[in-house]
Amino acid sequence: MAYAQQPNGTPYFVVSLPSSVAPSGGVPELTLTKDLAATMQLPADDVSQLLVPHFKIGTLDQLVQQSEEITKMDGQFEGVVARTADILKNIYEGEPAQVAAAKSVLDKPVETYLKSFQWNNAKYRVDKPIAELIDTLSKEVFALDNDLKTSYTNYVLAKSNLAAVERKQTGNLSTRSLHDVVKASNFVLGSEYLETVLIAVPRALTKTFIKEYETMVAMVVPRSAGVVAEDDEFTLYSVTLFKKTVPEFLQKCREAKLMPRDFKWSEGAIEDLKKEQERAAESERRLWGEVVRLARTSYSDAFQAWIHLRSIRVFVESVLRYGLPPDFLAVLIKPAPSALAKTKDLLVAKYGYLGGAAFAKDKKGKIVQDDTGLQEYSTIVDTEYEAFVFYDLVVA
Repeated sequence: MAYAQQPNGTPYFVVSLPSSVAPSGGVPELTLTKDLAATMQLPADDVSQLLVPHFKIGTLDQLVQQSEEITKMDGQFEGVVARTADILKNIYEGEPAQVAAAKSVLDKPVETYLKSFQWNNAKYRVDKPIAELIDTLSKEVFALDNDLKTSYTNYVLAKSNLAAVERKQTGNLSTRSLHDVVKASNFVLGSEYLETVLIAVPRALTKTFIKEYETMVAMVVPRSAGVVAEDDEFTLYSVTLFKKTVPEFLQKCREAKLMPRDFKWSEGAIEDLKKEQERAAESERRLWGEVVRLARTSYSDAFQAWIHLRSIRVFVESVLRYGLPPDFLAVLIKPAPSALAKTKDLLVAKYGYLGGAAFAKDKKGKIVQDDTGLQEYSTIVDTEYEAFVFYDLVVA
């Protein structure tokens, strides 16, 4: 992986090395992490052992097939975690402190969980075949992803609906809802012949309107224009006239750059509009709470599943690289984000001599068949792999 720019998240390296490379004179796990920290010029706390259990191994054919499957699934799990992180960012409207608090794993910060990772044997029994474990993990993660997508979609729809309702309460008098502006007293109600209409008049045209509205069409009730409400741009007038002349009057208003408002007084309709806003707000609040709870839980559970899958991947690749019986040490490294390439170069310089049991590289870096190990599988090993097991892990 090239590091042309900093990744969108916190970067880590996951490295697996043969146990034989650990400096002598102490516990291999401790001497290796200490030596790695010194090699990469990192604080001791930024290099820690990743406890990878030994799994039930089938045939080499099965391991190779599982390697391909896990590689694909690893990217999918990472995508689920990243999407969940994006949803948390969206629902908390980008508030860094709230987003950071929500992105916890087992109520711990992500880094604490990674550095203290332990395989959950109660949930994923290591005595089960690898194929069964990855099937269990995939079903869990994809179910979480689907449930969260559904919940988030429902929330977005509710939020959009509330925004549409609220837009009716904002804007000027030519566009906003009038249900909280007008009163029954603004209208002539119950008349067989008369009807009251509402006209939003630009402030600059109010004098002209008052002067001319009675003669715009026949049968306008004299002096019936009344101010209903005002804002910075418009004055809302009510005008009463005979019903049969209403269409012509409204057309004359439009031609005069006035804004007729399509509004019929109805006590029930006014109440319905108020209830619509209340329902939309209540629905948005309820669904926000649901998606927050689900997103937080999904992030924790999906992240755990991802790291469990990554552990299986490290084990499978380490066996394919270093052979049987499994004898390797896995390490979690937190490089400085601004020195990713340098840190990796230091690793390669120190351990680049490792060819692994599965393959070797020529001087040009091309994979060539090794006389020992897994000759028939060497052509399908990922050519981007280093001479040791190495993975990036970017936490969104």
